[in-house]
Amino acid sequence: MTSSSSSYVPARVVADLRALAENTGGAEGSRRLCWTPEWLKARAQFRAALSDLPVEIETDEAGNLWAYLRGARPETLVVGSHLDSVPKGGWLDGALGVMAGVELLRALAAEGTPPITVAVVDWADEEGARFGRSLFGSAAVVGTLDVEAARSLVDKEGHRLDQTVAEHGVDLATIWRSSSRLQNVKAYVELHIEQGPILESKGLGICTVTGTKGIERERLVFRGQAAHAGTMPMEMRRDTLLAVSRYALALAEIGRRHQGVTTTGHVQCWPGVVTAVPGETRVTMDMRHISAESLAAMYAEMKQAAHDAAAAEGCTVGFEPIFRIPPMPFHPKLLDAARASVKEVEGHDVELPSGALHDASEIARVIPTVMIFASSIGGLSHTKEEDTPEAHLRMAADAFHRTCRRAMALIAEGAV
Repeated sequence: MTSSSSSYVPARVVADLRALAENTGGAEGSRRLCWTPEWLKARAQFRAALSDLPVEIETDEAGNLWAYLRGARPETLVVGSHLDSVPKGGWLDGALGVMAGVELLRALAAEGTPPITVAVVDWADEEGARFGRSLFGSAAVVGTLDVEAARSLVDKEGHRLDQTVAEHGVDLATIWRSSSRLQNVKAYVELHIEQGPILESKGLGICTVTGTKGIERERLVFRGQAAHAGTMPMEMRRDTLLAVSRYALALAEIGRRHQGVTTTGHVQCWPGVVTAVPGETRVTMDMRHISAESLAAMYAEMKQAAHDAAAAEGCTVGFEPIFRIPPMPFHPKLLDAARASVKEVEGHDVELPSGALHDASEIARVIPTVMIFASSIGGLSHTKEEDTPEAHLRMAADAFHRTCRRAMALIAEGAV
């Protein structure tokens, strides 16, 4: 394939996205928080966009919404992303991939029966914005969702995850059955905004994504001794915030040294008053790298830096795991398909790893996967200011479509 089919219209993808923004957004941003009426409203629009097509629309045991265009053979290409958003989020994050998939089904249906089956999926609760468990629906399908840990999750209003999802037909006891959706699936393609500034800094609109970075995420608890701020001499203090300060600077240097990223995202002290030396300080740590070896080295250095910082201030430190996922490199043949498509559309072979997680991070564990990025203005995402030039959205949809056609050919040939 060397040219995009005229039946696929990138402008319709943008129109669908703008309609979704009008329907579930506003001056303060998107309101598609998962398991809420606004999220259901977005899904209703997804269904309506498919109403004139010969597709089968189904919801699986994890709450993922699927639309199948049956082909001459059962081998399946899956495309999609997520419609849920963070509170006051952007109009493109996740939704771009879903609406590009809708247009793919329109184009294929207009041509008759495709050679293989093609499905668009809206993954449930990719963001994890209510209960803190990102990639909920895709992890359930892959089998990496810790169901027992999920049962205990509570949102800020005190609602339990298991009770909330039950209201949407999801039973954690049977969620494992959603894995049957991967039967006959041979490839997965996802389109997403970059959510970072690199493409814009290069003056580019789109690129191939080589994989998603691995993540180590922990909570560190530094323990010393609370004391009176006026009477305890400086040289006799066991100040946990001073220990955390040493550690945070060391953590940033670890990220720079390994050309990865490290973040100290949240710090909380006890007793937390102006007249007391902090006797306990809790701090979160997030580190990411595309190389498993580099990530492991960063993690080991982080732990040593924490112990050294604690010892320097007469404190101790403990570690509480929050989340981890290994780097997920994408499939070589699908990467070639994406590179060729990006080259046709924008004339370059620039590629990037994704620093953010996506449903593709989970699916790539078991299914050949690739992604394409569109630029993000100012590198902003998860905010109402999130935006992408319309020309770049159209290019991204075009490159996505070309990649999907190439993936379909690979599937038909038995090459993936």
